[in-house]
Amino acid sequence: MARTFDDATRRNIAELCAAFTRLSPADAMPDLKRAAVAIALTESDDGDGTAFLLTRRSANLRAHSAQWALPGGRCDTGERQAQAALRELHEELGLELAESSVLGLLDDYPTRSGYLITPVVVWAGERAAIVPNPDEVASVHRIALDAIEAADVFSFVTIPESTRRVIRFRLGGAHIHAPTAALIYQFREVLAGRSTRVADLEQPVFAWK
Repeated sequence: MARTFDDATRRNIAELCAAFTRLSPADAMPDLKRAAVAIALTESDDGDGTAFLLTRRSANLRAHSAQWALPGGRCDTGERQAQAALRELHEELGLELAESSVLGLLDDYPTRSGYLITPVVVWAGERAAIVPNPDEVASVHRIALDAIEAADVFSFVTIPESTRRVIRFRLGGAHIHAPTAALIYQFREVLAGRSTRVADLEQPVFAWK
């Protein structure tokens, strides 16, 4: 469905996030490091629809270099997930947003590399000036919400190394994998009013480290 970039869409997505019953496996996984990412909503490239911000990580980073990712990173000591996501948005993209911009939190996702990632849905507003930090971000992309709501953009494959399904999100000629693909997939399901769980969706082996 078309989602115009306006206050009605903001209210609708906030209501969908509020209706979503978030599960958190944090208590059962105390050894995982806490992290947060932002699903930051803004205008689409054509200015008519709503999009979220997706980055390509710098090739110079030590971990997961050149991979597709939502803006985010590890939580500082004593920092709540929403605070961490907003801080990372500022550090990576130069966006400075208040906590009132947070629309909701989705399920925590445990990664093979030892992190528990919390997706934070944020309303970033109109064409905010994005200034990528070149030490962390190679490029920034606006992905229209209707692109993730299409029927054929997510696929699931099996690998011999795991009994769990690997999720893939097709973006142009590229495939984006979990954790990023899993988090985007759950957000797409929330937009449809469904409480689909994604913690059991697998990452490809190259992302296990």
